[in-house]
Amino acid sequence: MPISTWKRKAFEISTDLDRVDKDWLLGTLAQTYWASGNTPETLWASQENSRIYGLYAADGGQVGFARVVTDMARFAWLSDVLVDPKLQGQGLGKWLMETVTNDPALSKVNRWMLGTNDAHGLYEQFGFELIPSAEAKKVMVLRREKS
Repeated sequence: MPISTWKRKAFEISTDLDRVDKDWLLGTLAQTYWASGNTPETLWASQENSRIYGLYAADGGQVGFARVVTDMARFAWLSDVLVDPKLQGQGLGKWLMETVTNDPALSKVNRWMLGTNDAHGLYEQFGFELIPSAEAKKVMVLRREKS
């Protein structure tokens, strides 16, 4: 996948996995309700096999992240959206979502999904909505133990 970058004020978003602060990301993910219980190896493999969006401060330090599992043509699953709590409220989450959902590399994708227990208001600003009950009955899931 091509590497892309976007800049706004003192911040930058990059899809370059080599720039990701692995310790920051794995430590932050380990504290989330959705990724805790996975091994660091599993969490890192999930990043290696996705389109990632690292959010960086002017000094190059990692302050946010998002990833998209996608076939780059028809389907995308948004996951692991993170912004350092000390920087929340500055619009960085909105900019991250704006960047991800408008990434030219994903412009052909017409089915986006995500699962969340919170932040519905953020995602709704970018067109996400709850699945209507009739359509939700078509969605299935296979669950296995985390590794």
